[in-house]
Amino acid sequence: MSSNRSPEDPRLRTFGRTKSRTLSARQQSLVDDLLPEIAIPASGEVDPAALLPGKSAHVLEIGFGGGEHLTGQARCHADHGYLGVEPFINGVAKALTQIEAAGLTNVRLLEGDAREVMERMPDHCLDTIFLLFPDPWPKARHAKRRFVQDDTAAEFVRLLKPGGRLRVATDVKAYADHALWILRRAEGLEWQARKADDWRLPPADHLTTRYERKNLGDCAPVFFDFVRV
Repeated sequence: MSSNRSPEDPRLRTFGRTKSRTLSARQQSLVDDLLPEIAIPASGEVDPAALLPGKSAHVLEIGFGGGEHLTGQARCHADHGYLGVEPFINGVAKALTQIEAAGLTNVRLLEGDAREVMERMPDHCLDTIFLLFPDPWPKARHAKRRFVQDDTAAEFVRLLKPGGRLRVATDVKAYADHALWILRRAEGLEWQARKADDWRLPPADHLTTRYERKNLGDCAPVFFDFVRV
């Protein structure tokens, strides 16, 4: 487990707002009652195998938005354990609604900054990491706020088991160029693309969300799959 930063160590936010409209009564009830039951611990070590024992694989989704991809994957792979971290409380509430409706027992959530959670995880504890359509911070002066940086790339390498997978997707050209440049130079990650369609077309196991269909970016979605070597 990597060392935690001191409280005085400033950390640039990689996300924007954390709440928009007021939660509905039902959503607030789920946040109050269901979230504590399935929450990732707010302090101490976060060991996916201990949180979700008996699973054949453990997956982290960073910034799961409205939870469609996270809960969809959890429904498709009941034998996998899923950890989702999202700073936007409205997104957490939406995910909780889907978890309850589907009766999912293989998902754990935390409202907060995924970097802080990653720092509390032991080495080689994850089989897959998803970072799908993160806040793009498209202006060059905001590049340091993008989630993919040299230190987060090193954390991906540390957390993934040998042969584990990292998938980064974006529909913003500046973010795609930035992320690919950093991840391709990260020691321990190997880009899997051999032809253009490998990153231009959604992978076979990708679940398209309503957010992705909005086409809010300035380019078609791209998908960068890496393997921990």
